[in-house]
Amino acid sequence: MKRRSFLASLMLVALATTTAPVAADEPFIVVASTTSTEQSGIKVRVVAVGTGQALDIGRRGDADVVFVHARSAEEKFLAEGQGVKRYPVMYNDFVLIGPKSDPAKVAGGHDIVAAFQKIEASKLPFVSRGDRSGTHIAELELWKTAGIDIDKAKGPWYRDTGQGMGPALNTAASMNAYILADRGTWLSFKNRGDLEIVVEGDKRLFNQYGVMLVNPEKHPNVKQDLGQKFIDWLVSPRGQSVIASYKIDGQQLFFPNAGSDA
Repeated sequence: MKRRSFLASLMLVALATTTAPVAADEPFIVVASTTSTEQSGIKVRVVAVGTGQALDIGRRGDADVVFVHARSAEEKFLAEGQGVKRYPVMYNDFVLIGPKSDPAKVAGGHDIVAAFQKIEASKLPFVSRGDRSGTHIAELELWKTAGIDIDKAKGPWYRDTGQGMGPALNTAASMNAYILADRGTWLSFKNRGDLEIVVEGDKRLFNQYGVMLVNPEKHPNVKQDLGQKFIDWLVSPRGQSVIASYKIDGQQLFFPNAGSDA
């Protein structure tokens, strides 16, 4: 699969598989998705935003399907009656990116909490997405696990960008700062400057993606049949195979795990 847009590619294959072509009235659905699976829209009506924004789009009924990665936020969405059912689809992991000089002395370690504690204690430059995305939610949970109230600890060393993963990485590269990123975006990121992966492999960096149909009982405009067909395709053997085959520079970005309890 070419390195254009991951979710757009999934959409095109899914719609070709599950619907018959209808000339000018070819069916479509709107998918609100995290930017770590999609960085552009093309013609398949993908709305690429952070997880929090994607779920808000679903709450407004402006999407048929939400495809995101923050289980606590997804479960809240379901508890509100905004989604029908959550389906695990795939996973990858988060990684801590930092300068090659590694002033925090965390490189090569596998303890992300200890790394966060060292960065905060030394007040070393750290860039946060600050956008309620799945990555931002994961970062905040890690600060909490590290025993750090980041709202109180914030200072000139901590940069809230309020932007997507790519722009946040650009900021980190320009500042030679530490940043939490999903591995998929890091693999495709070209403006690395003096940055590299410094911490990986901690089980707390697990990054699960889930998909949900927006509740048509709350939002009658939701294209229930097409949306469910897309979800069914994602978790089918064919959809899972396509996910597994997506690679950048020979490295697999996502690992399918439909049917798991993740």
